[in-house]
Amino acid sequence: MKKMWETIRGYIWWTHERGSFHYDVMVTLILLFIFVTPHFLNYKDKPAERSPRAKSVLVMPDGDSGLIFRVDARDVKGSTPEETQADLQRIIEPISGYVKIKRWAPEQDSKGNLVDIMCGCGGKRTR
Repeated sequence: MKKMWETIRGYIWWTHERGSFHYDVMVTLILLFIFVTPHFLNYKDKPAERSPRAKSVLVMPDGDSGLIFRVDARDVKGSTPEETQADLQRIIEPISGYVKIKRWAPEQDSKGNLVDIMCGCGGKRTR
């Protein structure tokens, strides 16, 4: 009985020699706990959801301390001017932080199809 309590105490205080049978048992139990319990217990851990970035945004400097963003029209879903400006803000903010959109205008190809949206933004502004 005394030998059993010494073995249990060795497991609790982690005093078994490295490479011994009992050390290997302790390591195996820990690994089993790590890899098996997620199948039985819901730890409710999930990766953070990330919004997909726009596929193509070209940033060019503007002469008067601003920036011009050329955004692919396929990334902008808004149908009204307010929705379009909100979509542009959503696309531009991850790239350059919070900016104030001064002006924006759609660009069309020779067939009249919407290709890009040019957006002029002022300097960064704190919230």
